[in-house]
Amino acid sequence: MNRITSLFKIKYPLIQGGMIWNSGWRLASAVSDAGGLGIIGAASMYPDVLVEHVEKCKKATDKPFGVNIPMLYPNIEEHMKTVVDYKVPIVFTSAGNPKLWTKELKKHGIKVVHVVSSVKFALKAQEAGVDAVVAEGFEAGGHNGREETTTFTLIPMVKDKINVPLIAAGGIATGRGMLAAMTLGADGVQVGSRFAASDESSAHQLFKQAIIDTQEGDTVLTLKELAPVRLIKNKFYEEVAALYTTAPTKQQLVQLLGRARAKKGMFEGDLEQGELEIGQISGLINDIKPAATIVSDMIAEYTEAKNALLNFDNW
Repeated sequence: MNRITSLFKIKYPLIQGGMIWNSGWRLASAVSDAGGLGIIGAASMYPDVLVEHVEKCKKATDKPFGVNIPMLYPNIEEHMKTVVDYKVPIVFTSAGNPKLWTKELKKHGIKVVHVVSSVKFALKAQEAGVDAVVAEGFEAGGHNGREETTTFTLIPMVKDKINVPLIAAGGIATGRGMLAAMTLGADGVQVGSRFAASDESSAHQLFKQAIIDTQEGDTVLTLKELAPVRLIKNKFYEEVAALYTTAPTKQQLVQLLGRARAKKGMFEGDLEQGELEIGQISGLINDIKPAATIVSDMIAEYTEAKNALLNFDNW
């Protein structure tokens, strides 16, 4: 056991990211059953929908699972009441100040993990009393940090400054990537994009196909004035890029983005006008397969790569 498997009481230090419109109870329970830690992404759920997913996840697996809740979620009090009432063992918080809820959640015996994109915010999370930190690099899909620090750079920097367990995220979809992150100092990894293209992902089939069709250079980080987001280049992105040539105001960007753009793309399958959030590592994802297979394949590749390095003596 390492610090992450011990903390979460799981078999492998492999965590599935809590992705909006992708990670409902089916994906979370499948990953947990396979030995990782499944996460329900609550950011896209109304309070009653989260209750439904938590209830179904508890019925589908007897293994630990968690819920990801962004601090900026408008109904956050109701979401936090749900995780407390249903005794969800682990909560991942993001996009805000971890001090707001960490103490309250820990009072109920819940393990708290906060997602950050810089050393500065990793230290703030540790000071807030979190049990672990996810350090997410610039490669990651979805909403991202403004620092644009890559995972390869961020992980050792954070490792040098914090004492709590460290989870690496951003650009990790293979066992080789897992080994690299842990060699850099991570105690475990969080994987998003690879699980978005799984059988159990709640994303639309057209979006899953778009993930495996995506090649190097097909994603971009944009809308930094609002909330930086990495997405696949499509017709909507072309409209964003065209607007940027006019030096738009923040209000003009908000107007173009509109409402439910991510739902339209990832959940409803509108590949032209939807926001197709995915990481750079999508260029390495070539198929859609069961979450359990993704876990077992990653662990097998991790072990093989680790053994190959241990046996490498031809310097």
